[in-house]
Amino acid sequence: MSRATSPNVIFMHSHNTGQFVQPYGYAVPTPNLRRLAEEGVLFRQAFCAAPTCSPSRAGFLTGMYPHSAGMLGLAHRGFAMSDYGRHIVHTLKANGYHTALSGVEHTAPDVGVVGYDDVLSDWDDNYADHARQRDPAEAAIEFLKTSPQQPFFLSLGLNETHRPFPEADPENHPAEDVRYCRPPRPLPDTPATRADTANFKAAARIMDAKFGAMLDALDDAGLADNTVVFCFSDHGLQFPRNMCNLTDHGIGVFLVIRGPAGFRGGQVFDQMVSLTDLVPTAYDVAGIPIPDHVQGQSLRPLVAGEVDDLHDYVFAESNYHAAYEPMRAIRSERYKYIRRYGDRDRLVLPNVDESPTKHLLLDRGWLDQPREQEMLYDLVFDPDEQNNLFDRSELADVRAELSRKLEAWMRETGDPILETGVVPAPAGARVDDPDWPSARHPQRQDQGMET
Repeated sequence: MSRATSPNVIFMHSHNTGQFVQPYGYAVPTPNLRRLAEEGVLFRQAFCAAPTCSPSRAGFLTGMYPHSAGMLGLAHRGFAMSDYGRHIVHTLKANGYHTALSGVEHTAPDVGVVGYDDVLSDWDDNYADHARQRDPAEAAIEFLKTSPQQPFFLSLGLNETHRPFPEADPENHPAEDVRYCRPPRPLPDTPATRADTANFKAAARIMDAKFGAMLDALDDAGLADNTVVFCFSDHGLQFPRNMCNLTDHGIGVFLVIRGPAGFRGGQVFDQMVSLTDLVPTAYDVAGIPIPDHVQGQSLRPLVAGEVDDLHDYVFAESNYHAAYEPMRAIRSERYKYIRRYGDRDRLVLPNVDESPTKHLLLDRGWLDQPREQEMLYDLVFDPDEQNNLFDRSELADVRAELSRKLEAWMRETGDPILETGVVPAPAGARVDDPDWPSARHPQRQDQGMET
């Protein structure tokens, strides 16, 4: 493909949104996301590679699994990728693309090491020492208005829907009326969780408005027809029992793609896909050979009808959030197998970010709930993944097969936990005591926001 005709590529990603948006059937008004879905392609079964920020972002910006990219924890806590040359910007730059970042990147302690040509805004609330610059969406829209050098890659990372949420405004936005809100699964329906959900909806409204402004700016600049827009969340919701968990509540994400190469027409796909598939899709659509280090697969053959499925299994992992909590998971269309490492039998509360919903669960005895080491779920009859079938004899063959497939994936991708059963943190990284009640425990010196 001639570089003169190569499509522009935009990654528009939100923070901690999961699939809790309108195009996935939830009462969370996101009309601009709905518009994008009706114009493009929506993937109902999309999953991140890790249910926590920096590892997931390393996955969707390299096309690699987090442990393969070296990103085992949070960048603002001292974790980093092992080779930033594998970041999407370097392959695109080598093929004539101009690259720009606006907003959340969160794959490096210092965004300058990543390699973007332009950093339009590095506003990221995870970094307590960052001054709030121009809003990332505003900066990205201004970039589109300047007739940027083409082709370009633009990564727009929104802080929304990260906590703290704004206050709900039911007078002007009736969907935010706490009386009529329903909390996300698998949380109880109580006044406290409904109020928390109403405030999340306010954050989602702001997120959606920014996405809509970007889509309008593409239209106004005459760039929409030759731009592939990837719009998605990094991982699950910032609610208890969602992010930092390998159930679908933690790894399920919204994913909508619009643009050339067949990503048009309001199509909906139910096949399993991974955010590691985004980078190879961008390369494929741009006519760029996919580098050997990329572990995801291009979505284009699926959308074009050349294949029926891309993945028999998708994989996910967790190592560090605020505290160490190593887990691995394999998901088929029917079953999910999750394996914890180590012998801890209690919740790791620093990995559950502060919220009214967290305190409600703790007040109801959450710490007394069992915490199994290995879990097997039937996703047809137990979509909330609450009934562990690991010890059921009739599923012994399923359990054994998923365990073998998981270990084969770990060997093929060089998972460091295979050698010793432990993934060490890099020197100088900040890791909380798993027995602390919160990531903001008084023993910590920094009081910065957590992902």
